[in-house]
Amino acid sequence: MLIKTDDIVKLRNAILIIAIIIIADQALKIWIKTNHHFGPVTNVMGLSWFRLYFIENKGMAWGWEFGGDWGKMLLTLFRLAAVIFGTWYLGRIVKQGYSRGFIICASLIYAGALGNLIDSMFYGMIFEESSYSYVAKIFPEHGYAGFLHGRVVDMLYFPLVRSTYPSWVPFVGGEEFEFFSPIFNIADASISVGVITLFIFQKRLFKKKDAGPHSTVETNAEVSDKVQVG
Repeated sequence: MLIKTDDIVKLRNAILIIAIIIIADQALKIWIKTNHHFGPVTNVMGLSWFRLYFIENKGMAWGWEFGGDWGKMLLTLFRLAAVIFGTWYLGRIVKQGYSRGFIICASLIYAGALGNLIDSMFYGMIFEESSYSYVAKIFPEHGYAGFLHGRVVDMLYFPLVRSTYPSWVPFVGGEEFEFFSPIFNIADASISVGVITLFIFQKRLFKKKDAGPHSTVETNAEVSDKVQVG
């Protein structure tokens, strides 16, 4: 099957998006891991609601966990399968002429999955253990975990609102609350943006491009008024 010029452009753009996200995601993770111990790092541009706060998690995006070491390994294998499938699927949707917007969203989701897969597969072998008092070194003699057991590095923290519940609120009255509390990374954000955009604009983005105007064929045959044209 010949790939059209427009499809080549879409594929090139998808690869570029994936590369930019992976490079940015891994660069920030490696910088955080090798320069800071767990805990607060800095307020970005002096903003109280945009912070870097270094943590690691064994589980899914946004710090969710399940199943201990076996759950961690299964999650990593699931990510690996998803990335393998995503590689095939991206090529398929480009060849089938899906919209540029849909391909971009699929690329964002793919890049995010690949970014966290790299942590899960290799970080345990190439980094020392981080702690609240120790900054890890890269490429030590022995890593902190084996293949498939690395922890995902998170650092983006947006505590947009900090306040307390009114005293009249049942059960939690007077207690502190925070919005937005999850700590995540660029890969998590990439997945979320891709999924949310697909959900909001699904009717527009899931459309394939039109095959083009129908061609007309001239003929010298006479058309009888008895012939029905459907």
